[in-house]
Amino acid sequence: MFCALNGCELQETRDHQVEIPCVATGQSFCEGPGQGSRDSASQKMHYYRYSNAKVSCWYKYLLFSYNIIFWLAGVVFLGVGLWAWSEKGVLSDLTKVTRMHGIDPVVLVLMVGVVMFTLGFAGCVGALRENICLLNFFCGTIVLIFFLELAVAVLAFLFQDWVRDRFREFFESNIKSYRDDIDLQNLIDSLQKANQCCGAYGPEDWDLNVYFNCSGASYSREKCGVPFSCCVPDPAQKVVNTQCGYDVRIQLKSKWDESIFTKGCIQALESWLPRNIYIVAGVFIAISLLQIFGIFLARTLISDIEAVKAGHHF
Repeated sequence: MFCALNGCELQETRDHQVEIPCVATGQSFCEGPGQGSRDSASQKMHYYRYSNAKVSCWYKYLLFSYNIIFWLAGVVFLGVGLWAWSEKGVLSDLTKVTRMHGIDPVVLVLMVGVVMFTLGFAGCVGALRENICLLNFFCGTIVLIFFLELAVAVLAFLFQDWVRDRFREFFESNIKSYRDDIDLQNLIDSLQKANQCCGAYGPEDWDLNVYFNCSGASYSREKCGVPFSCCVPDPAQKVVNTQCGYDVRIQLKSKWDESIFTKGCIQALESWLPRNIYIVAGVFIAISLLQIFGIFLARTLISDIEAVKAGHHF
């Protein structure tokens, strides 16, 4: 349907309306009664565009569901971390954080929780409110994390000696604090039991701990011993013997392997990685695909929102 109105032609279709200016030749094509001829170039014409662009509900609520998982996981991590700190009395005395030796595993849990909670919140609110600023923040952070993970993987492969030295420093630092933090103690015990290893490079590394040190100045009952997680498990024993490592290092080294693991944990991890390379690669690829999927959803939703906003400009 076509009509002439105020110096323009209104073309109406089934889906949208667009106001199109008339082409004036001498006298205005849409001149009203009693109006003289005017110069068409002097007329002010307004263009109004009504677009049928809209935001996809599929992408919108799929991104919301994707982020609600992030948000809930972040809440769980934060809850576990704060509960662990409250059990250790850190929340009642925050100065204990600065007095901790070694690496507190709870700090890592809290950091992961904060990142996941923030990303999940930004993604959920950004998707529901169609807020481009929050969606760009979510998308940009995921991209940054993705490239950081990629950079860490490449650097770890290229600088294996440097990574080995950093892990040795990490392990030795936490050996010194073995009895000072229950979470740290459980982490080292789990690592040694799972990999059937003892110390960073061997049982002698436990001399770094004041309780297991063999020096004459030590009066600890654990002197010249190792933690129970270094002991070779006895299939006949159903109850864990936490004193199995006492006085083990007083014996000849040739007899150590009869009761404790003599392989260092760094060597154990180096031999574990090639055997499980496909599992490690599969986990890395799965995490990367999830991140790429989130980036795709966010960018698609941003494009839809921008298209709708552009359709209302005139």
